[in-house]
Amino acid sequence: MKRDGARSTGTVLESAGHLPHDLSVLTTKVATRAGRAFHAVRHPDALADRARKMRMAGPMLRQAVKPLLTGHVDWRAEYAYTAGVQAFIYGFPYIYNAQLRHDWVTNKRDVSVVPYAAVNHFWHASHLMDATYRDGGCPNNDTLYSLAWLDLTKEPIILSHPDMGERYFTFELMAFTSDTYGYVGQRTTGSKAGSFAIAGPGWHGELPSGVRAVAPSPTPWVLLLGRTLVDGPADVPAARALQEDYRLTPLGLWGTGGAGTGERREVYAPADTSKDPLAPWKTLNAMLTENPPPPHHSLVLDQFARIGIGPGLDVEAQPAQVKQGLIRAAAIGMGLLRAQFVSGDWTTRVNGWRYPPAEEGRFRDDFLQRAADQSLAGITANFPEEAVYLLNFEDSEGNEFDPDGRYELHFEAGDVPPVDAFWSLAAYTAEDLNLIANPAGRYSIGDRTPGLQRDAGGGLTIHLQAESPGSDRESNWLPTSGSDRWFVILRLYCPHPDVITASWRCPGIIKVA
Repeated sequence: MKRDGARSTGTVLESAGHLPHDLSVLTTKVATRAGRAFHAVRHPDALADRARKMRMAGPMLRQAVKPLLTGHVDWRAEYAYTAGVQAFIYGFPYIYNAQLRHDWVTNKRDVSVVPYAAVNHFWHASHLMDATYRDGGCPNNDTLYSLAWLDLTKEPIILSHPDMGERYFTFELMAFTSDTYGYVGQRTTGSKAGSFAIAGPGWHGELPSGVRAVAPSPTPWVLLLGRTLVDGPADVPAARALQEDYRLTPLGLWGTGGAGTGERREVYAPADTSKDPLAPWKTLNAMLTENPPPPHHSLVLDQFARIGIGPGLDVEAQPAQVKQGLIRAAAIGMGLLRAQFVSGDWTTRVNGWRYPPAEEGRFRDDFLQRAADQSLAGITANFPEEAVYLLNFEDSEGNEFDPDGRYELHFEAGDVPPVDAFWSLAAYTAEDLNLIANPAGRYSIGDRTPGLQRDAGGGLTIHLQAESPGSDRESNWLPTSGSDRWFVILRLYCPHPDVITASWRCPGIIKVA
């Protein structure tokens, strides 16, 4: 990171300062021709960051090709580099999550939109996202978020929620590897009030009466990601009241009313990467110690141990040549992950829409996709059974959306997005991934939008353009940007199986003028 060869890693880790408000939305974002769309949707500081990285690119390139030019190969450095790239791919989720955890537990910022909570305590978003929020991350305009970092090392944490009625809600359980491993929510456990024990690996014991067990986490640390559906601004107070009744209680304090939980904010602090080029590897070793990998990864870890990477190992004890190889591996590894993500090879394209693979959210031993298309792209990802996010950067003719253009998305009667929960379409500026300010104050449109008009045949047409399509069509209008490039995200919660298999083919977006 920073000036010394691992800067590329730092670019991603530094972006963890705020919540990507749709945590898996970026997992389906890929580039159009020549990578133009991917460049467009990066944060606006990307150009400056690229310029800074160029300062270290020349020396690193010379170091990489020198053995070919001189005929002298330092096997230690080259082995550390080649094995180190694989170790970086394997370990990226651990490195990233260590930084996220430290930021969200210890660094207080705007708590209305940026997570800040002690270990085993909830943080709740207090309002729906709109265009006043400018930190990017493609926020949704449908749910309020609730997050918590859970330490399950000593005992389970019991999650309790009230009766949720007909309201959609979900609590996603993410292991430290970035894989989602379970859910509590409307789809999986039902809407009645309940309490659920979230246990770490290897825990055995009895649970109190009325407490249900969920699948144990494969790692001692878990990120709990809650979403509570809101039907517009007027419904926020009711959703907030439900959030206030969400509870996290250590098993040992069950029945005490939560007294004595305290506030713990001591978590591993990743080294300053601007001062220590080996910081990513030190963080990885610490996290592998804290969150031991599964036994069947031993063959891979045995290879990494030869270069000082693994639980309980000290990378500083390695020879200088190995350290140099690892510094180079972190920088190249970061570029590799980005390139794989940008390629879009892992999605299915239908009429311009990007459909994620069925394995999303649980790539597990596919370390490349786990790192690039899950962790790097969106911290974690929902199982497609829970939610699918379809992104689109282009019209039905394959052209990028024109700020001056007018577009329509038409669903034939009986062919609207097939879901059991809800669907929603939102537009974002490509440059900064924010919702688009508009005089109508509308940031999404979907099956819960009041007053949607159907055409004579029962179909549904959504108008996407910067200016009003006319008073008779405003009910079906999703405002876009008239000055900046933009793209759309179609969110489908509890989608039908034909969405997951991409046999439901979302219609293309047609340019009408």
